[in-house]
Amino acid sequence: MKILLTGANGYIGKRLLPLLIELGHEVVCCVRNKDRFPKDGIYADPGISVLEADFLADDLSAAGIENIDAAYYLIHSMSDSSDSFEKLEARAAENFVELVSHTNARQLIY
Repeated sequence: MKILLTGANGYIGKRLLPLLIELGHEVVCCVRNKDRFPKDGIYADPGISVLEADFLADDLSAAGIENIDAAYYLIHSMSDSSDSFEKLEARAAENFVELVSHTNARQLIY
């Protein structure tokens, strides 16, 4: 199964990724900053690809997430210090749904 894992650099994503790889899944790790993604150990597995994306941006590209079977939504805007937390959360969720709607994914995990 090919899985999109958003928030792969986060607390849950870093713990979930090794389990998905161990189960034999191909994982597209979606992160805000590729430079923060580890490049050694389990993270160097050939079943892992890394896609840099900002789900708060207006021009989110679907490139690199073709043939996704399932997607994990582990995105949050907690690091943002603005007063518009709810709006940022809504934008990220809407962009996620739009992005995944162009794939074969039938299972979304939040």
